[in-house]
Amino acid sequence: MTGIVTLTAAGAIDATYRIGTLRRGSFTRAESYTREVSGKGVNVSAALAAGGADTAAVVVLGADDVRFARRGLTAPLLRIVEVPGATRVNTSIIDADGATTKVNAPTPPLSSEAWEAAISALGAELVSGTDPWLVVSGSLPELAGTGALVDLAAVHAVARQHGARVAVDTSGGALDVVLADPAGIDLLTPNAEELSAAVGRPLPTLGEVVTAARQIVSRGVTTVLASLGADGLIAVTADRAVFARADAPFVANTAGAGDAALAGFLLGLTREPAAGVDPLAVAAASAAEWGAHAVAHASTIVAGPPVGIRALVETTPDLARVLTDEGEA
Repeated sequence: MTGIVTLTAAGAIDATYRIGTLRRGSFTRAESYTREVSGKGVNVSAALAAGGADTAAVVVLGADDVRFARRGLTAPLLRIVEVPGATRVNTSIIDADGATTKVNAPTPPLSSEAWEAAISALGAELVSGTDPWLVVSGSLPELAGTGALVDLAAVHAVARQHGARVAVDTSGGALDVVLADPAGIDLLTPNAEELSAAVGRPLPTLGEVVTAARQIVSRGVTTVLASLGADGLIAVTADRAVFARADAPFVANTAGAGDAALAGFLLGLTREPAAGVDPLAVAAASAAEWGAHAVAHASTIVAGPPVGIRALVETTPDLARVLTDEGEA
């Protein structure tokens, strides 16, 4: 199977608290608490491994937490780049209704030495890949002392060197930087709100989403996989748009659903399709199913592939469909 290497330049420890009721300004004792090494690329690799893919997760972690990371369930997947101090902690609070309140710690700056070490680790992992993918996931840190984000040019260079396709899943200022010059990106995964902000207008219908995604495609991106929240997701290329949606058996934790959907899409793309089967439709269905699977997990790390979840797929979707979870500029 195709090798898939993920890069998490700002690794994290995910702390998840389950409570009865969240009341602002009051004391609440958690009913349970879990702690796991995370970061979006780690989550993607974990889901890929659960789906049987050959994957490795290059992740920057604080030296204080490396021993903990090497004892966790994802330890075999991790290729750790150590930096001094502690790893940032991202906190999820899940109440009895299943609502997730999430607070992410700031992204610390990264030294030029650590960034070079991360790029070197990517190259080392991609050497053994056949038709590999390189996935950049999560926040991009500032390069220490520069005031600017780390330069993805080095990532593109190592990808070209090893013949790897590039997927990017980021947000905020990092997404703005990527969108300013997205040429060479094979897969970009904004949500509806991020896509709306990128084109500067609301996206009330599926057709508006497709039009906005094609604006991004016209800048040099091969495929835009747009997450539409409860409405599903849509994969858009220059001449195709495939919609998919799957229902979760129940909602336990919405954190990590997008990471699982990205993993599902890549698993679908790298699967050998049956004769006459549309590869983009297979990938979109797989993305929707893995996303629905993830929200039924208490943790951000999924265990095993989806079972009993089947996506509704439309290869000629109704572009007039009004979205219930509309992106807003």
